[in-house]
Amino acid sequence: MIEIIEIADDSLQFCIKTENNKVLITSVVVNSVEKIEMIINELKDSGAKHLKFERKTNHEGKFLFNVKGRDGQLIGSSGLYNSEAGMENGINNLRIRLASL
Repeated sequence: MIEIIEIADDSLQFCIKTENNKVLITSVVVNSVEKIEMIINELKDSGAKHLKFERKTNHEGKFLFNVKGRDGQLIGSSGLYNSEAGMENGINNLRIRLASL
């Protein structure tokens, strides 16, 4: 499920959720519905084939990942995971979710 969120000052972002309603990624903030639709269409078209997953660890030792598009631009970021395996599971869940869009 993709949920579009309206933020103050006409800014928007979206999140992609699992069937259990858990957030897999939250997008960058954009300023138009057209830009949101363009990003979502890129995600749908690529089915995660052309996406780049950047794995990271924060200063507290938690794991997260960023999703980047074909052009290398940041699309969105995950929440924090307690383990590397949990983060990899999140990436796999996102791939599965994107394949079903």
